[in-house]
Amino acid sequence: MTAIARRPVLAAALSLCLLPLRGVPAAEAASVWEIGFEALEGGPLPLARFRGRVLLVVNTASFCGFTPQFRALQQLWEHYRERGLVVIGVSSDSFRQEADSRARVREVCDVYGVDFPMTATVPVVGPDAHPFFRWVAAKAGTAALPQWNFNKYLIGRDGELLGYWRSFTSPLSPEVTQAIERALAAPPAG
Repeated sequence: MTAIARRPVLAAALSLCLLPLRGVPAAEAASVWEIGFEALEGGPLPLARFRGRVLLVVNTASFCGFTPQFRALQQLWEHYRERGLVVIGVSSDSFRQEADSRARVREVCDVYGVDFPMTATVPVVGPDAHPFFRWVAAKAGTAALPQWNFNKYLIGRDGELLGYWRSFTSPLSPEVTQAIERALAAPPAG
C-alpha cells in the first residue's frame, strides 16, 4: 500500500474518522466485483459493470476544503477513460460535509463539471460503512479507511486494491497518475 504522511487534523474531525467497525464483518464480498452502489440519479451502480477496467474510487463531499479536487478527478476521467479508467465518486456525509439532498449533490458536481459516475450518499466509516469500504479494510486494514473526504482507492483490472491516497494527495500528483498508468498498462484479467 502507498504510505501516506498524516497531516494534523482537528480533534473533532479525527474522532469522527476513527469510528470502529465493531460488530460488522470485515468484508461482505470476496470480490470487489460483487459490490454495488446506488447511482446518485437512482438505480443500481454495480461495480461488476466495470469488470476488467481500472477503477479510482473516491469518497467525496460537497462542502469540504478538498471539494475542488472534483476538477482534477474530472481531468483524470477525461484523460484516461478511453484507455479503461473509471472514476467513481462516492458521496458521503460521514464527516458532516455533504449536501442534504441528491439534487444538491448533483448541483455541486455540475459546478465542477463532473460527469463521471457518482453514487448516492453512503457512510464510509463506522458500523454502517458501505460494503466497499469494508472490503478495503479487509484488503488493507482499517488504517486504509477514509480519515476524511477525498481518499482515493485504485482498483486494478483484476479487482485487486493497488493503492490508496489520503485527502492531501492531489488526484493529478505523479504518485497517483503513475499508479494509474501502470494499472492501465497491465493486461486485462483473464
